[in-house]
Formats: sequence, structure tokens, C-alpha cells
Amino acid sequence: MNEAIRPGQGTAVATPELSVVVPTFNERDNVTALFRKLETALAGRAWEVIYVDDNSPDGTWDVVRALAQQDSRVRCIRRIGRRGLSGACIEGILASSAPCAAVIDADLQHDETQLPKMLALLQSGEAELVVGSRYVEGGSADSFDRQRAGFSWLATSVAKKLLRVEIADPMSGFFMIRRDRFEQLAPQLSTQGFKILLDIVATARGSLRIREIPYSFGARLHGESKLDSMVALDFLGLVLAKLTGDVVSLRFLLFAMVGSLGLFVHLAALFIALEVFNVPFPEAQACGAVMAMTSNFLLNNFLTYRDQRLKGLGILRGLLLFYLVCSVGLVANVGVAFSVYDQEPIWWLAGAAGALMGVVWNYAMSGLFVWRKR
Repeated sequence: MNEAIRPGQGTAVATPELSVVVPTFNERDNVTALFRKLETALAGRAWEVIYVDDNSPDGTWDVVRALAQQDSRVRCIRRIGRRGLSGACIEGILASSAPCAAVIDADLQHDETQLPKMLALLQSGEAELVVGSRYVEGGSADSFDRQRAGFSWLATSVAKKLLRVEIADPMSGFFMIRRDRFEQLAPQLSTQGFKILLDIVATARGSLRIREIPYSFGARLHGESKLDSMVALDFLGLVLAKLTGDVVSLRFLLFAMVGSLGLFVHLAALFIALEVFNVPFPEAQACGAVMAMTSNFLLNNFLTYRDQRLKGLGILRGLLLFYLVCSVGLVANVGVAFSVYDQEPIWWLAGAAGALMGVVWNYAMSGLFVWRKR
């Protein structure tokens, strides 16, 4: 007769002293190689690695799952309907079980051999955040092409001057932090964009003990870089959010900007309908409104909500919901404008108040119903 297993029985598993968080998207050719490198670098340490995958089309998450079946130190978080390196890092660190957490890219460009040194600095109390830096003595970013080097230099300069960030490499994606300190900052961090370290340092406002150690940034062996023209936009959004105490977000500004462009689309369509096709004004006005809402939806789907971009049949459903949201927003716009004008008959003030109300309504309801997170 088999003896019942009592609580506490079984093989003892060492509690990890370090969790390595690896955000991934289309990195199936790199995840196993990175794990082998971590095994070598962290030999003799109790550690785990958490791959946070944004539902990669190449099946990165499937490779990680297979790896996890062979080694219990490997964990996989597969995110559906969510995108972005910063959000992946936040979820991975908060899901970790070790007192210290490192963030490292899956593309093998970061130097994993520095992890023991970084961990020693945290465990000794010399630092609460250790940054792998390309720009302190001994570090190198020689693998950068001219465009990437230029962006890195500009972004670093802007971060230092506007956000008063003192470290040499605030744009680094390679760092280690005490998990308890991270959890204190996490509610104020942005899940959008790529620059999670800059967000951490700017949010901490000098309250973290930081050390930088040099490393040489390597060349990518497999896959494609995730950096594109939108990274600059994400960076500017993060700077704006921190300068305003997170009151103004880049997403809201982009939404308002797209709405302003929609006004020109509306007027152009109205003019063409009236002057070229001799359409009666009511029908021409309706045509202009539909054209403006349609262009606004497409631009917002491509730009403002690119991390939650609708595809396939979701585009049609989202467009219909956007029409509905904007129609209600128009009523709110006119209602507020009339109310303001009735109390203070200044046309531009009433118009601006109504427009602001319409933008705020459309933005809030679009995020809630059209591009809601699933």
C-alpha cells in the first residue's frame, strides 16, 4: 500500500537567489543558447530564468515550454493581447520568486558573465540597482551602426538634462535590481515602450543606490532587431510623462493630434463633396464626418494604439464602435460648448471647451470599448 505524501515531503528545491527576466518576441533561435550561457555564468548559484513572450508568431513560447519541461529553473509567461518590452519586464519581475531580479535581452548582445558581479553588489548592500553600462570606462557599444549610435547619444543626453538622470547609460536594457525596491516603484512605471531602466531611475528620483559596471554590447546573431521609428516616439512619451508627473501621456497626445488631422480631412471632404460633386450640404457634411472618423480610426489603430492594434475582422468591429463613440462625443462636445457659451459668450472659449470635452470622451471610451486590452 502506498504511503500518503504528507505536506513537506518530496524533493527540496533551493529557493533562487536570482531571477533572470528575459522579454522575448520572435527569438526562438536564441532562447536555448541564452539558457546555456546562463548555466555557465551562474554555475554554483541558485537561479531561475523567466521568459516573458508576447505570443511570438515564430513560436518562441513553445521552445521555452519544451526547455522548461527539461529544467525546472525555466519558466514561461506567454502574454496574449499585450505587447511591449517594458510591460514584459514588469510582469516578469513581479512574477519572480528571488530577492534579486535581472533583465537581459534574448538576442545574446548583453554580457551574461557580468551577472555574478552584479548580484554580489546587491547582496553586499553596496547597491540596490546595478546597471550594465556601455558608456563607463571599460564598456563599449562598438557594434552600433551610425543611426543607432546617434539615437542612443541623443536619448541619453535628453534623459540626463530633462529628467536629471545621473547615470552614464540610462538607455541600457541590461540591469539587476532588488525585487522589494522594484515592487515599491512598479505602480508608477509605464507598461508602454522599451526603456524600462530609464523609467525606473526617473521614477525613483534619486532614492536608489545605483552602481554601473562596464560591459561590451555584442552583435545580434539570429533574428531581427525590434527597434524601429516608433521607439523614438515611445521615448519622447516616457520623457513627457515623467516631466508632467504622469499626468499627460503620449497616447492621449497622439489621440488628440490624430483628431486635429481629422478636422482637415473633414473640411477637405466637405469641400470636394460641395464644390466638385454638387452634393447638398447635409449629405456633404455627413460624408465629411464619416471620412474624418474613418481616417481617425485608421491612424489611431496604426499609431496611437499600435501595441493593441486591431487586425482582421476586429478592424471592422472596432470601426463601428469608433463611429458610435465619436457620435456620442460630438453630442458631449456641443453640449459643453453651449453650456459655456451661455455663461460666458466668448465663442473661442466655448468652442475650445467643447472640443476638449469631445477629445477626452472619445479617448476614454475608445480605450474602454474599441482598443480595450484583452
